[in-house]
Amino acid sequence: MSHTDTPLAGRVAYVTGAARGQGRSHCVRLARAGADIVALDACAPVAAHNGYAAATPQDLAETVALVEGEGRKILAREVDVRDAEGQRRLVADTIEQFGRLDIVVANAGVLNWGRLWEISAQQWQDILDINLTGVFNTMQAAVPPMIEAGNGGSIIAVSSAAGIKAVPGCGHYCASKFGVVGLTNSLAVELGEFGIRVNSIHPYGTDTPMGNDLSMYQMFADHPNYIHSFSPGALPTDSLAPPDTISDIVVWLASDAASLVTAAQIPADKGYLKI
Repeated sequence: MSHTDTPLAGRVAYVTGAARGQGRSHCVRLARAGADIVALDACAPVAAHNGYAAATPQDLAETVALVEGEGRKILAREVDVRDAEGQRRLVADTIEQFGRLDIVVANAGVLNWGRLWEISAQQWQDILDINLTGVFNTMQAAVPPMIEAGNGGSIIAVSSAAGIKAVPGCGHYCASKFGVVGLTNSLAVELGEFGIRVNSIHPYGTDTPMGNDLSMYQMFADHPNYIHSFSPGALPTDSLAPPDTISDIVVWLASDAASLVTAAQIPADKGYLKI
């Protein structure tokens, strides 16, 4: 296999929310590109109002098997991104085992539905704690050893199309994903002198448990005008995007091919944001 086939050979990637969906896809694709993987996921219910089942330890074990099937090493652990100390310990173990950390994919996130004045304080807090503070915890844990190593690197935060174009029925989710953009842009400026790039990606309509949450349709049934805010996008498609298509962008941002790209918001939305 040529270097062109494995542009991330010798590098180590830290991926949150890795048990299934986008996170699993990112792990597998980064491994296929040559990186060793550190995978973490809560593997348990994390928000009472989610309309889809939580990831399980068995899901994370399948991610491990898939990465090993690509011929790469993987360190996997059940850690909730809200656990700042747990993430710091895992990053320390990453450096001990692999000797470096080059790529961070802050992917873990949740989505549930409700109008802002009707959701509970706990529903609001769960979304913010996981989707925004969880990303903050990931970056705080990962950045110091990346700076110390002096190898540069790439940090990729998974936001959402709803982090650029707000939609009704999930204002708490939009607020969290808009927050990820601010966090990403600020960190990109702060880390530029160390050669560490920081970007966010913005998927829309992805074929994951979150993307297939049937409770969304109840929101549309109760408030039919909301559906006008959710266009199918500009490209002809009749299905949710496979996670692997999002991983194409993650691998590119992680590689030297994106060496000039930082503080950018990369759409993965079939043109939805322009409709």
